[in-house]
Amino acid sequence: MHDLVIRGGTVVDGSGRPARTADVAIDDGRIAEIGDDVGAGRRQLDADGLLVTPGWVDIHSHYDGQSLWDPLLLTSAAHGVTTVVMGNCGVGFAPVKSQDRAWTIALMEGVEDIPAAVLDEGLSWRWESFPEYLDALDASSHAIDIAAQVPHAPLRVFAMGERGIDHDEAPTDDEIRVMGRLAAESIEAGALGFSTSRSRNHKASDGRITPTFSAGDAELLGIAQAIGRTGKGVFEINVENTDIEGELRLMRRICEVSGRPLSAALLQRGGQPSDNYRRVLDGFAGAARDGLALWGQVAPRPTGLLMSAHGRVNPLAGSTTFQAVAGHHRAELLVELARPELKEKILSELRGEADLMSRFPRAFELSDPPRYDQRPSEALTERAAAAGVPTIELAYDIVASGGIVYVPISNYVDGDLRAAHEMLVHPRTVPGLSDGGAHCTMIADFDYPTFLLGYWGRDAPADLRLPVESVVKQQCADTAALVGLHDRGVLSPGKRADVNLVALSEIGSTFPTIVDDLPGGGSRLVSRGTGYVTTIVAGEVAFERGTHNGTMAGALARGGQL
Repeated sequence: MHDLVIRGGTVVDGSGRPARTADVAIDDGRIAEIGDDVGAGRRQLDADGLLVTPGWVDIHSHYDGQSLWDPLLLTSAAHGVTTVVMGNCGVGFAPVKSQDRAWTIALMEGVEDIPAAVLDEGLSWRWESFPEYLDALDASSHAIDIAAQVPHAPLRVFAMGERGIDHDEAPTDDEIRVMGRLAAESIEAGALGFSTSRSRNHKASDGRITPTFSAGDAELLGIAQAIGRTGKGVFEINVENTDIEGELRLMRRICEVSGRPLSAALLQRGGQPSDNYRRVLDGFAGAARDGLALWGQVAPRPTGLLMSAHGRVNPLAGSTTFQAVAGHHRAELLVELARPELKEKILSELRGEADLMSRFPRAFELSDPPRYDQRPSEALTERAAAAGVPTIELAYDIVASGGIVYVPISNYVDGDLRAAHEMLVHPRTVPGLSDGGAHCTMIADFDYPTFLLGYWGRDAPADLRLPVESVVKQQCADTAALVGLHDRGVLSPGKRADVNLVALSEIGSTFPTIVDDLPGGGSRLVSRGTGYVTTIVAGEVAFERGTHNGTMAGALARGGQL
């Protein structure tokens, strides 16, 4: 008798093969059998009318600190994610010497908008080396699986001391060897890979650009060579897609020297030629023809800045009067903002540079449930013009009523989602960039897997809609394979039994709200997935209708030891 049998569901197994009606049997946390009649189970789940898919594998999160104090990671787990990979963009909390902890926190606060007070209270610092950090993760309870990459910024400071933060300094040959040795040791201990960043947008809370921005080729290739000798691990890099030829040249060299795969953030960015991403895709395709594993991580919708009265970024922040009342509890703040005399005073102060909305001609009111494919004609500028009021006044009314102003930051240069579609369907990309655990009160892109299935697999215009089998393969098998998690992502005998039972017609996200449940009362945006009937982790039912049932079947997934 099997431990668990899922009966009569529409199995979309993650391989890309056509869906079929079948039973799925699970034993000892693994898929045992898939077929028409797999026998009895000690527990049985009726999946008639439901999709049966692998659990989502999200390879771009920032739960590096949160996973030590939060066993659930609901912002991802409530959206059907059963494995998260953190340590992206070259930032994280190991390796770190005691004297560098404050700086490490300041970098994460600036780059990922995780308040320093939250990290100060939430981190135990039971480690110095990266292998010790992995051990701390391993000793913690987890509802879903987590995996980590060794981040370049703390590694650089660990090897160079304060010189590592100074962009006028370069590491010595010995310091590069230290970085390479420590990175390789981290990979051997179970890190999935190594991450770095060359983005000017990645800054510490004091305004200094991330230390890795100025890392030279010798440093990166030295680390790549050391990791390559392990025969394990992957590389992740964040670049700006400005010097495309130079960036592609560097990525190719890293792959050549290491012999390992590399993925890079790929977005259609404002302020750049709108087809820059196509040049990058062409570069990835050319690398593939030369036998190099270069991949793009693609956001399935515009990266979305969410502005509310309670968030760090909001349309009223330029008003000194608003700042004076902003510390009120949320309900009290909305009562204050409803006062006509306060509204008049705040709006009178929002002129020129203080009017944040003047910088965002394409901003929208976020609907409930959220819609991220709004047309330019629905922008606040258009609505305000039709009503004969300033855009900032319309934005005021939205946030003062508890609503959210949504600003597409990338993948919306052309006023639609066709660029995202073009990137998603390219053979050298995978879905990524959800940033779960980061940008706590500004961005809620952690639901990207839900959007990928609900929009691209069901709601997109007919000429853009993707087969559900393809969407599931992208978010499961393709992401897992890229980071070397070969034991999951496909429902087949012997694979890890991470499974979603999905009501496709119900798939979506609830309206993002701010809660104060981080250490020290820190705030964050949350939303839950809808349509996730059951989520199974390592063969154990862990979430039912997005609610955790107390099962802690998750673990640290160590690369090379699966």
